[in-house]
Amino acid sequence: MASYAKDPRCIAMAEAALVPLLRRSCPEDASGFGGSFQVNLDDEEAVGLGGVELIRAAMRKAARQLGWKVETIGWIGTRFGTMIAVRDTRQVPGEHRTVVDAVMYERMSAAVARPRLPSPGRFPFSAALSP
Repeated sequence: MASYAKDPRCIAMAEAALVPLLRRSCPEDASGFGGSFQVNLDDEEAVGLGGVELIRAAMRKAARQLGWKVETIGWIGTRFGTMIAVRDTRQVPGEHRTVVDAVMYERMSAAVARPRLPSPGRFPFSAALSP
């Protein structure tokens, strides 16, 4: 597998766009712990940005610049397009644990409560438009 760490596109994406986004993903008052970020793209858009592996490499690079211990995932061609995510896996110090846990609980609760579209084929949109 090719290394993208020194690719100019990877460096530009990490420094110009991803570092600020990852920094904002960290809970306030947690000193940079507990961050995570997910991006969903159309497959064509992901390819236009350099592909899943380049985007994952840029996410890893940006996260490491913030001192994160990094875990990334990336899939192209899912039912929802391309999904790429990064998270900080460092042990959260005790003084920040309450803040990070509360924010993670809020995020998970919001994700579970979010309305979902039915699976393809289970609820045709034409049926929803019919009187």
